[in-house]
Parts: sequence; C-alpha cells; structure tokens
Amino acid sequence: MKIYAVCQSGLGTSFMVQMNIESALEEAGVDTSQFTVDHTDSGSVSGDMADYFFAEKTLVPALVNLPEEKIVALNSIIDAEEIKENVNRILDENGISRN
Repeated sequence: MKIYAVCQSGLGTSFMVQMNIESALEEAGVDTSQFTVDHTDSGSVSGDMADYFFAEKTLVPALVNLPEEKIVALNSIIDAEEIKENVNRILDENGISRN
C-alpha cells in the first residue's frame, strides 16, 4: 500500500506527517515492508501515485486531481493521535490486522 503526505510545498509539513504515519504503522504492528510512505507537494500529486493521500483539510480543495475517496483530510497536521486514528481506520477498512 502506498501512502503520501501532501502539503503545499512538499517539504517540512508533509515530511512531519509522513514520519507520524510511519510511526502509527509501526505502533500498529503491521509489516511495514508492505507499505510505502512518502511526501510531496500539492502541485506534483496525481491520483495514481498512491492509495491514500494525507493532507491538511484547508488544502483539500486544491487537490482536484485526486479521487475524493483517497484523501484523508486532517484537522491538524501536528496531531499525531489524529494521524494514528486515520491510519488505524485505513488498516481496518483494508482488512489489515493490527497487533
């Protein structure tokens, strides 16, 4: 499964979200080799790049080239707990068991 963190510039903010996604996957006890997590800027992103795209909710309207069902809109990009909850929801929706 591929997951991208997206921010306007594709630098610090999206990298921080990426690290929090990776931490949530590790904490869930899944085989992280089955996941690719990366970050990018909103202008370079396309729907075929990943299965899910995490972005701050105010950026979502600018992501017109992404399928709505692939977007995970975050209320707070610094809230690691919110990211963890969304990662766990994705794992559950895809039948990936957590430890």
